Amino acid sequence: MQEALAIARSALATGDVPVGAIVINKDGVVVGKGSNEREANNDPTAHAEVVAIRNAAARLQNSRLDGCTLIVTLEPCAMCAGAIAQSRISHLIFGAWDEKAGAVGSVWDVLRDPRSIFKVEVTSGVLENECAALLKEFFSDK
Repeated sequence: MQEALAIARSALATGDVPVGAIVINKDGVVVGKGSNEREANNDPTAHAEVVAIRNAAARLQNSRLDGCTLIVTLEPCAMCAGAIAQSRISHLIFGAWDEKAGAVGSVWDVLRDPRSIFKVEVTSGVLENECAALLKEFFSDK
């Protein structure tokens, strides 16, 4: 999570919401990284999770990321939760809860819905205070 936080902090310079994500393989090797690039690239789908998943899939040359773990500083939204399921990420770890748009327990629970095709193990609240503080600082300046 510390590495994801460092990525989130570096995104502050772009004007994007400071969210950072990494994908690690079953051996703990980082195979993908991402930060929010919505504003930088005028791309509404360029959330940190999606960027990291795209990066990992390209590096591994495989659209299926079975056995991989996604670590992200903010609870994923519905779009990102769908991307996590479709990429077959095995484990999601996130920091801060997103009470407005979170889709892994706050507003919705896309990944643990019994109707979901792919099952993803979820660990929440890792370094929650540090992750939330970065977001609060960003939005207080707005």
